[in-house]
Amino acid sequence: MKKGILYILLLTALHVVTGCSDFLSEENKVDIEKEGFLTTTEQAETVLFGIYQTTTADALYGYYLSFYFSMGTDCEQAEGNTTNNWRLLPSNAYPTTQSEVQQAWQYLYIGIYRANDFLERISAVYDSFEEKDKQLITVYMAEARALRGLFYFELVRRFGNIPLITTTAMSYMDPREATQEDPAKVYEYIEADLKYAMENLPWATEDSYRTDNSFRFSKGAAMGLLSKVYATWAGWPVKDTSKWELAAKTAGELIMSGKHDLLPEFEQLWDNTCNGTWDPTESLIEISFYSPTYKGSSDPSGRIGKWNGVKTTAIAGKRGSCAGNEKVVYSFVLDWRAEDGVGVEKNGDKESDYIYHPDGTNPDGLVDKRRDLSIANYRYDDGTGDGPIFWAAERTNNVYDPEKSEKSDLDPDKRQKEKQNYTPAKWHIEKYVETGYLLNNDQSNVNWYVLRYADVLLIYAEALNEWKNGPTNEAYSAVNKVRRRAYGVADTSHDLKTGMDVEEFRQAVRKERKYELAFEGHRRLDLVRWDVYYETVMQTRKDQDEWWGANANYVVAEYTRKGQHELMPIPQREMDLCTKFDQNPGWK
Repeated sequence: MKKGILYILLLTALHVVTGCSDFLSEENKVDIEKEGFLTTTEQAETVLFGIYQTTTADALYGYYLSFYFSMGTDCEQAEGNTTNNWRLLPSNAYPTTQSEVQQAWQYLYIGIYRANDFLERISAVYDSFEEKDKQLITVYMAEARALRGLFYFELVRRFGNIPLITTTAMSYMDPREATQEDPAKVYEYIEADLKYAMENLPWATEDSYRTDNSFRFSKGAAMGLLSKVYATWAGWPVKDTSKWELAAKTAGELIMSGKHDLLPEFEQLWDNTCNGTWDPTESLIEISFYSPTYKGSSDPSGRIGKWNGVKTTAIAGKRGSCAGNEKVVYSFVLDWRAEDGVGVEKNGDKESDYIYHPDGTNPDGLVDKRRDLSIANYRYDDGTGDGPIFWAAERTNNVYDPEKSEKSDLDPDKRQKEKQNYTPAKWHIEKYVETGYLLNNDQSNVNWYVLRYADVLLIYAEALNEWKNGPTNEAYSAVNKVRRRAYGVADTSHDLKTGMDVEEFRQAVRKERKYELAFEGHRRLDLVRWDVYYETVMQTRKDQDEWWGANANYVVAEYTRKGQHELMPIPQREMDLCTKFDQNPGWK
């Protein structure tokens, strides 16, 4: 993306804050200023970048939609054992007036307004463009519709019953006349936008229209997103199971195209995103944060790799200094280790009863490489500057013994409290960043994956299983492709067992999504669409309590309510303005 300029500022001047607020005070001024704009493809692209730039706001993928709203699952939680300050929302202890909820709603509708405004204005002048430019303008329109589809997808799956604002005129309506739309109708609108994008966007690797298509929507991105929309549509709360067939066919079309694939190495994904390196092989939708904040640049920045990165000691000017405010639920660590037979294994019928293996090896010596690339059980010491400090660290004369520390860290009987401080490791800034940018202790220029090809493979397998009432060969192949990269093998040694029924395969795919996509903002939304969010939180509390006893840190279980926290509340400001709105269940 290029730096946003004039038109972005004009749009911002509208103060578009909600789907139903009144903006008439600024309408005439802005319309006069925009008169005569959009006469060249360059101007059209500049306006389009304004829509893209919306995605980088803290309220969207800079912070809230990426990971802040994603905590409170069986994989990730907020740091600490209280609901103080920023912990209120990740713990499900927040009210309808929570500012972050209002801001996310606001910015998603800002993005929708910008897309609507662009599409209306560019459609009005389309015929004035020369024939050679019309195809490029059509591509820009397809990008705008894809972005609008993405904004609505985030709204409907997080808030449920939302207003469907299809024109700029609707943004100026009297709030008292605004109404909510049935989620199925919103999904139909998203479907139409993404189908248009699929039909008119080029493949990322075959793009001859745009001079630079880095981090921008492509045919594959629209197709992959639509497959995920169908899978979500098929789940809770709409539960239109006929969409499983469409999810499978759409994902299958993308897979059969051969235009995208998994990267050979899982770790390369995180080297790429930490350095702003775009590789469309696996990256389908990626939010670009491309410059550091400290320079005073107007370019966007986010909190990725800082709040949800590896816990390090705060060192001024050091890239790895992060708060580590997102923590890994320790029962997830145990389950993942048990999956490989590394360190611990499950014993008997009790899911939380484990046996410790001091040698930390499984029979074939292969482990899921994703685990140690996804979870960090150490932090860096600013005293020595070299070597990891394990949470269960062993010291001799204040010198750390890495070998003994690692063994103690694996031992369930040692330093249990500290083991609740594991942090996500995919965005390991200290390890991966090579750009030379110095980042402050709050923000970064690390990118965010919204959709990867691995996600599409797993959606494909899930959808085939649900549609066909049992796994097909293609479903097995899709999951096994992901697993083979995870274990670094080309053979069948770590493939799923054959002969599964529909329920066994369903659970296998769900587990694989948990491992492959850990901490990438998918888990909570997956649990909701599977209609098992509350049950999973309660089971996790049980697992944590059995392992830790009374000292378990899992605050979210105290506040999560069935039938309430599957959706966010309609922000109280919107309820006050839009008197025809109905609040979501459990929030009234």
